[in-house]
Amino acid sequence: MLNVLLPSVLAVAAGFGIVVQQVFNATLRHALGSASWSGLVSYAVGLLCMICLVLVLRDPIPSAGLAARVPWWAWTGGVFGAIFIGSAIVLVPQLGAVAFIALLVAGQMLASLAFDHFGWLGLAQRPLDLPRVVGVALLVGGVVLIRR
Repeated sequence: MLNVLLPSVLAVAAGFGIVVQQVFNATLRHALGSASWSGLVSYAVGLLCMICLVLVLRDPIPSAGLAARVPWWAWTGGVFGAIFIGSAIVLVPQLGAVAFIALLVAGQMLASLAFDHFGWLGLAQRPLDLPRVVGVALLVGGVVLIRR
């Protein structure tokens, strides 16, 4: 039970943290008058936090041989993080936190369905089925209701 409950609680807490992060970043954007500087500050603070985590966990630096075996596209995740942060900084004040997160989750669900169905980028292939399609349809319906 704990091996299911704890990860679920942590995932909910991470979701809460995403909303807090976006509100903080939007506030910083307003105060600084710049979405790009707000995003840079967000990433700089995040980088410092990750450096602290590496030091606390004492993770060794990956070898050059190991790094060379990583697919080129795996190194580009930060680009999508920057797109997410930049978009949120601009859109949360315009759409509101609920609408932004609802649309974000809808986009994540649609992309997840495609990635699972086709097994893109090394994921195990999980074909579309009716419960998944209905779940995404309900989510998109929820987004429509939230946006009204």
